[in-house]
Parts: sequence; structure tokens; C-alpha cells
Amino acid sequence: MGRAYQNKKDSMAKTAGAKTKVYSKYGKEIYICAKNGGVDPDGNLSLRRLIERAKKDQVPAHVIDRAIDKAKGGGGEDYSATRYEGYGPGNCMIIVDCLTDNNKRTFADVRVCFTKANAKIGAQNSVSHLFDHLAIFVFDGDDDEAVLEALMMADVDVTDVEVEAGKVTVFAPHTEYNNTRTALEEMGVTEFDEDLISFVPQIAAPIAGEDVEVMERFLAMLEDCDDVQNVYHNAQF
Repeated sequence: MGRAYQNKKDSMAKTAGAKTKVYSKYGKEIYICAKNGGVDPDGNLSLRRLIERAKKDQVPAHVIDRAIDKAKGGGGEDYSATRYEGYGPGNCMIIVDCLTDNNKRTFADVRVCFTKANAKIGAQNSVSHLFDHLAIFVFDGDDDEAVLEALMMADVDVTDVEVEAGKVTVFAPHTEYNNTRTALEEMGVTEFDEDLISFVPQIAAPIAGEDVEVMERFLAMLEDCDDVQNVYHNAQF
């Protein structure tokens, strides 16, 4: 890819609002993961790693436990994932990922945000094909060749490995998240600065002037939508 992760990170956004929003986000994800794959983290690798990320983001144990207990009951909400794509201020590209138990409500809420920002919702895959959907890991290190070789030996489909300022960044297809994380742990990596799945834009869209203010307001409105989990864009402020 030829660019440091921080540069990519600067040109993508993932909503990070109030604590209650973060707790709600993880609560939904943990509930769905436990309901679909089993409530025992030892037998559900995806759940275990989701719980690890939640704890790293300082989600209280009672929020995690409540989501798992709800999944144990077998009832509860029937959430489904839905994604909206479109164009925002300065013709930047937007991806909005949601978890919802009412698609009509969620679409109405997201559409209002687009409308107020003079943004336009597009068809499915209208912009997502211009993003890479990647598993991203950042950790201490300085030997990208050794990391790449070890991952290839573990049959991990690596997209790229970069080193900058004493940090190794590994990019892999999002479907390789568990395989990549397992291989890195077997290499002795125990602490990750970043450990996530994200949409990374292939090209940036510089915005300036009034577009910056409108974009910030647009992101804040999306953040306030209960069903919105993550927002990604390629705007470069």
C-alpha cells in the first residue's frame, strides 16, 4: 500500500461518541456474536476477541455480562446488519454501518442526517468498492519482513505489512481477522495498539471551507442515531 497507517487513519473516520454510545455498540455486537456463535468465549473465538476489544475500550463488565446473559435467554431483539452508502460534503464518500431491529426506522433516521447535510444516499456498493475492508493490527516492532514471513508461513492472506516509528502495522482482508490475530499471538505479540476491522479509503477527498463544518455536523448527527455502529469516510480535512 505504501502509506503509513496513521495517514490512512487521518482520512477515515469511525464514530467515537459518548460512553453510552460505545457501551450500546459493544452490547449489541456481543449479544449478536454470543447468540449466533455460543455464549462461551472459550468456544467462540470471535466472542472472546470482541470482549477483549470491549475491555480495551473500557466497557464495564456489567455491560458485557448483560449482553451475554441476554443471549443465553435465546430471546431478545432480532438485530440485523444494514449498510448505507453515499456522498457527503465536497463529494466525499460515506459508509454507515448499522445494527437494527427496525430497518424502516433506521433508514428514516439515517436519511434525515443525509438530507440535513445536503448529502446523497447511493445504491448498495455505490462507494464501498472504493474502500478496502481490512483487518488492521498495530503493535511494537521494527522487522516487517520477519512478520510478513511468519504470517505467510501460517497461510495468512496478508495484504501489506508496514513499519514506522517502531510500530508494525499488518493489513489483511477482513475475513482473515481471526487467522491473522492467532498467527500474531503465536509469534509472541501480546499487546496491540490497534486491533480492528475497518473500511480504509483507496483515495482521499480533500474538503475545505464550509464543507468542513457541514461534514463535522453530519458526523455528529450520525453519531446521535442509536442504530449507527460505525461511520467511515474518505474526507481529508
